Amino acid sequence: MDLECNLQKIKENISNAAKKVGRSPEDITLVAVTKTVDTDIINEALKLDIEHIGENKVQEIQRKYDQIEKDVKWHMIGHLQSNKVKYIIDKVDLVHSLDRKSLAKELNKRAKKNNKIVNALIQVNVAEEESKYGLKLEETIPFIESILDYDNIKIKGLMTMAPYAEDPEDIRYVFRDLKKLSENIKNKNYENVDMNYLSMGMTNDYEIAVEEGANIVRVGTGIFGKRNY
Repeated sequence: MDLECNLQKIKENISNAAKKVGRSPEDITLVAVTKTVDTDIINEALKLDIEHIGENKVQEIQRKYDQIEKDVKWHMIGHLQSNKVKYIIDKVDLVHSLDRKSLAKELNKRAKKNNKIVNALIQVNVAEEESKYGLKLEETIPFIESILDYDNIKIKGLMTMAPYAEDPEDIRYVFRDLKKLSENIKNKNYENVDMNYLSMGMTNDYEIAVEEGANIVRVGTGIFGKRNY
């Protein structure tokens, strides 16, 4: 596995996709998804200018947190159970998967206890896939309005996962719809809510996501190769 080569290719692709639509590649954050990747390989990747890593499971963050040799930003990108929030509240820079009131409540409570503000993205299930978590498009604004008084949560944007498609063009609408929703929310000028981040696009579709406005892409297989589950 040639990490350097893989990484270079992804950065090139991001750059090309951004330039194609008149965006600056510097505005796009690459989160290396380290699910099932051993810490020695992660540490190797971090020498290649990776500054953000994403994990799907709380226990993986707990296990790897102290073994990572570089000061990185941690992203919780998977489904987050309320009873596990306490284990990562002091470790994670951005939670990508806020999708229900009970989780917001717990994040707010634990953040308050730790005297910190937790940055979170609302997870939206644009394609309404049964197998995925997240709010429907039309549920998102009412949900945001229902948690506006949670002072220790700062909503920083939206996240989605598109369905797998042989041809990523088939799912372009998912990214387009999320971008539209983001603009809509921005125009409402809620306090404590900004739409700085659009986390969308994975190994199979990150270029299309960038063309449609993503400024965080979550890439695992493209960097670390096929996983052994």
